[in-house]
Amino acid sequence: MSRAGTIARRTFLIGSAAISGGVAFGVYMAKKPIPNPLLDDLKEGEAAITPFVKIDASGITLITPRADKGQGAYSIQAYLIAEELDIDPATATLSPGMPGQAYYNGTVLSEGAPVPAYQEGFVAETLRDFMAVPAKLFSIQITGGSSTVPDGFERMRLAGATARETLKEAAARRTGLSRAALKTREGAVILPDGTEIAYTDLAAEAAEIDPITDVALRPASEWRYLGKRDLPRLDILRKSTGTEVYGIDLDFPDMLHATVRANPAVGAGVARYDASAAEALRGVEKIHPVTSGVGVIANNTWRAFQAAEALEIEWRKPDYPGNSEGIFAALEEALGDPDHYDHRQRNEGDVDAALGADGPTGDIVEARYRVPYLAHAPLEPMNAVVRVREGQVEIWTGTQIPVFVRDRAAKIAGVSTEAVKVYVLPMGGSFGHRLEMTHVEQAVELALAVPGRHLKLTWSREEDMSHDYPRPASVAAARGKVAAGKVVAFDLSVSQSAMAPEWFGRLSGMSLPGPDATITTGAWDQPFDIPDYRVTGYRAPSMVPVSSWRSVGASSNGFYHDCFLDELIHAAGADPLAERIRLCLHDPSRNVLEAVGEMSGWDGPSLGAGRGRGVGFCMSFGVPCAQVVEVTQTEAGIRIDRVHVAVDVGEVLDPTNLEAQVFGGVIFGLGHAMNCALTYEDHAPLETNYHAYEGMRLYQAPKIEVRALRTGSRIRGIGEPGVPPAAPALANAIFAATGQRIRELPLNKHIDFV
Repeated sequence: MSRAGTIARRTFLIGSAAISGGVAFGVYMAKKPIPNPLLDDLKEGEAAITPFVKIDASGITLITPRADKGQGAYSIQAYLIAEELDIDPATATLSPGMPGQAYYNGTVLSEGAPVPAYQEGFVAETLRDFMAVPAKLFSIQITGGSSTVPDGFERMRLAGATARETLKEAAARRTGLSRAALKTREGAVILPDGTEIAYTDLAAEAAEIDPITDVALRPASEWRYLGKRDLPRLDILRKSTGTEVYGIDLDFPDMLHATVRANPAVGAGVARYDASAAEALRGVEKIHPVTSGVGVIANNTWRAFQAAEALEIEWRKPDYPGNSEGIFAALEEALGDPDHYDHRQRNEGDVDAALGADGPTGDIVEARYRVPYLAHAPLEPMNAVVRVREGQVEIWTGTQIPVFVRDRAAKIAGVSTEAVKVYVLPMGGSFGHRLEMTHVEQAVELALAVPGRHLKLTWSREEDMSHDYPRPASVAAARGKVAAGKVVAFDLSVSQSAMAPEWFGRLSGMSLPGPDATITTGAWDQPFDIPDYRVTGYRAPSMVPVSSWRSVGASSNGFYHDCFLDELIHAAGADPLAERIRLCLHDPSRNVLEAVGEMSGWDGPSLGAGRGRGVGFCMSFGVPCAQVVEVTQTEAGIRIDRVHVAVDVGEVLDPTNLEAQVFGGVIFGLGHAMNCALTYEDHAPLETNYHAYEGMRLYQAPKIEVRALRTGSRIRGIGEPGVPPAAPALANAIFAATGQRIRELPLNKHIDFV
């Protein structure tokens, strides 16, 4: 059997990597077939050949289960299937489908493997494959970690190829011809005489045939869609004309509207409340308690908002520090404390000896850094529509975790998971915010109070910002040594509250054992060969509940690691780009550093009086990304002139969208580095709307140039890797232009921007 055929059986029956992971989890469970969820509701004349393709007489539906939050996930998933199915995906209906085990994400957990992404070979690949097994067993259907493309690259093409060959088999049985004699084109099987039989005409017969899984995938040289520069986004018309229906746009006849006020100290509850003033307002139908707060049900959203503001509530206080000063003091206290030691995944050479008094000759460099909490702040605030009736729960919402949403709703409503339907909708941004489900929990609680009615819950912008499990605040201490014009020792320690265990515990109700790799991700796993090299993570106490934010741990650790590396290189008197290239031990990473040097015409950090440029590099989600930021010091402040970016994702499936994702990542990273922070007083953030949480304004945006290389051995995603290098590249550029070394974000606490 061909390798492609083997992969097809793994993909549709046992899940990728089940063989290598079967020893630990049980061979039977790892190999156990996953039922096709589309078969549960199949009607006469419909064929659900794989969990990703459904065909009936009226048309073709492609199931695209990774959520679309603006990054083009639905579109690229459809192209992956269509490339092998031989259809124009613009002629198909796209649906995220119902949540289910068949749509588990086997790639998203691979970031937790205890090997850096640049490390290859049998052991490293086996460990990564092993991580797919719990994803399958626990139905981890998640959109995140820049995993949509790498997880679907083979699986969804195999789904298309399997459907194509099964339809050809149906045509062969009808005509008496051999399947090998048949071809396909534009949604039809082509007979040798040129006669076309539409797929839709073969649906009923295909439904009676066991799927043909012994298929071969087409080489890239034969792709019609993938890899083409002019690949159109399938949602471009709706997005351009304002006709896309997001969750916040959804409407049903006689629908009720709701909002909530929850404790700004997320997770703490209500001591008491007085609803009398709110109940007297026009349009208010019910005041009802929800987890950690109070809900208002009214006949429109505005009236619900007004009533929520009229509630008099006394909040309970949590047991962690109530202000930013106390939070950072706790982070500093944990840093270096053996009682708070969490993990050390990189420890090469003998750092203590190298930095000790008796160590080799050289200059010691020390620095301390810190970054604040950051909100996700998507344009569309959290919302959900829920209807509970006759023991059934229906949910319409934008979510990256539909299985968790289904299971939690079932628990709240006291019904089976089979009684819950989750309709996943397009999202107006997320950046990790919709990896949470508090808003859905609240909506279900309120819908139970008005059975039979559609209830639409919408958070106000202020509620969305203040209840946005943010990116963790953290602090870092660094020591290093330079000698003979080279970096020879590097020691970085990071203190942060645990993100992954908190997040997974909220979703699953289970504790996540072991260390929290996100504390040092983006620092310990960088592809540099420094003789004495150590990165240590310290777990600070749980304080403000935190969650995943675009690029996760690398968003802060990329700043720490690369800025300190830049400080060491400067102390050594070496060139910032040349020394990074010399230290680099990973060919694709070296390639992007060399490429960004060529793009920027690099000949040093100085660009003349008041002008400078900085290099930033971070490998995240397996993608090496190098950036050069050019700035000018003006009377009005720092102006960011240009950004050059080189990335390597192994294979580029949609060049235009890749460029757009990198543009977005750079703007996102720069804007937050410049002026974004959540500052806490009395357990609540002071920044609760965009006027206080600006990001980058249009007039501040630089020119951006992107180059995508294709030298990596594995295909990777690009939604997040453009973020981590932006902050250090900007900070390093400011140093080159002004001589001011800034070690704290946001940068505008120390310098002005135009």
